Amino acid sequence: MVDHRPPVLNVANVLTVLRIVVVPFFGWALVVDGGESVTWRLVATGLFVLAAITDQVDGHLARRMDLITDLGKLLDPIADKLLVGAALVLLAVLGELPWWVPAVILARELGITVMRFFLLKYLVLPASRGGKIKTVLQIAALTLFLLPLDHLPGFVAVVAWVLMVAAVVVTVLTGADYVRTAVRVHGEHRRGLASGNEATRHAAATGTTAPDGLTE
Repeated sequence: MVDHRPPVLNVANVLTVLRIVVVPFFGWALVVDGGESVTWRLVATGLFVLAAITDQVDGHLARRMDLITDLGKLLDPIADKLLVGAALVLLAVLGELPWWVPAVILARELGITVMRFFLLKYLVLPASRGGKIKTVLQIAALTLFLLPLDHLPGFVAVVAWVLMVAAVVVTVLTGADYVRTAVRVHGEHRRGLASGNEATRHAAATGTTAPDGLTE
């Protein structure tokens, strides 16, 4: 039998791994001279944007070239959360973001990731349109905050804050939506099991066969 599964070592997975590798270099560039170096802030911003772009590229390649693998499914969200998490935490360490921002965003991201893991036995929870908007807002806001704002016109900082607040709001709302979906799916699964068990008991009592799909 011919194995049609894509190879683990493919261009999409390589880009994902490179995104993970970039994270420590990005973090180092951001904190050089306590984050006061204009040159290194620009380098950090460039690395962040480059990594964010590879996230879109590797996903597109994986779908277009049928390169989706279990390793890619595992590493891609890890790479995303490492990149965004590093930016949020380091900006808070530098005093350029209040700690509640990374706390709220990372709590939501980690919580939804754990929830997705437990839902895998029922279904793969796809990214919603709101989730995609959330990601765009986070990346846009962080890109502006990574810039040397003290050396840029004041309106840039205002735009950065507007985007960050919008990102936090959408992050919380989409998180609540995912939780609502998870509760519904879990409830449907429990009801399905209950119906199946009842049908099995009825079949045993009457000597009939339970309908297809009602027994495990």
